[in-house]
Amino acid sequence: MLKNFLNGLELDQKGALKLLNLAQKIKANPTDFSQALAGKSVVTLFEKPSLRTRLSFDIGINKLGGHAVYLDSQNGAMGARESVKDFALNISTWADGIVARVNAHKTLTTLAEYSSVPVVNSLCDLYHPCQALADFLTLQEVHGDVSKLKLAYLGEGNNVTHSLMLLAANLGTDFVAVCPKGSSPDSQILKQAEQIAAMNGASVMVSDRIEAAVGANAVYADTWVSMGDKTPLEQVKAKYMPYQLNQALLEKTGAQTVLHCQPAHREFEITSEVMDDPASKIIQQAENRMHAQNALLVTLLNPNFV
Repeated sequence: MLKNFLNGLELDQKGALKLLNLAQKIKANPTDFSQALAGKSVVTLFEKPSLRTRLSFDIGINKLGGHAVYLDSQNGAMGARESVKDFALNISTWADGIVARVNAHKTLTTLAEYSSVPVVNSLCDLYHPCQALADFLTLQEVHGDVSKLKLAYLGEGNNVTHSLMLLAANLGTDFVAVCPKGSSPDSQILKQAEQIAAMNGASVMVSDRIEAAVGANAVYADTWVSMGDKTPLEQVKAKYMPYQLNQALLEKTGAQTVLHCQPAHREFEITSEVMDDPASKIIQQAENRMHAQNALLVTLLNPNFV
């Protein structure tokens, strides 16, 4: 039984596919799930600013008949005004679940250790598993069986890259991260993903050559500078511009689908021409944050409902 969702690996392949299928059901028939979280309250903790994460959880919980309580760092930074342990112990006496967007993964593991209710990672420095669920929900809607796909991520190896390659490995999707030298994903997480992929008949690789993305069904970009990093985009432009999602890259790779987790910096990691092209499923992908997360919350907080 699923208790927490901290790095995405709490779901095996069967569990991940079941959750994605539930997300499609919730999306297609929302009224059937309008009371799935009736009487339940979920605290959403935010140490980082957000548009999609905050709204998709808040509105999504409401659509399920639940109550979302937003708590940002102005109410007292976790570990400063009170220890993370005490945050968890207190919140879990009132709430039915905790969704946390935090700076460090350690904060999540501490919350989960002392919380008596489920804890969901809505972003940390190492993982962004809810984003990956939305990404693969989108790929499933567009392409069907994701185990037949090749997905190429281009840019900085970061938390989004980690969660993408772990879920790709779990679902049997071939995955390549195309990153400039010195910006590759974490080596331990990469090794973990390679092992999982091998068990599921898929491949995971990292390269600094654009040619590695040739044959991809979908290409994916993220901002060149992660949230919290004050480096100006212009300062890293020369390093990352060869990895930009543009029309030439689409033609070179043959990709039919374009993804981006947003916020997007147009004319930097992706051109407006590509972002606004029919091949772009970026807004569908953003909408799917809510549906994938709703499926996750129902699975965690009211598994008997489904």
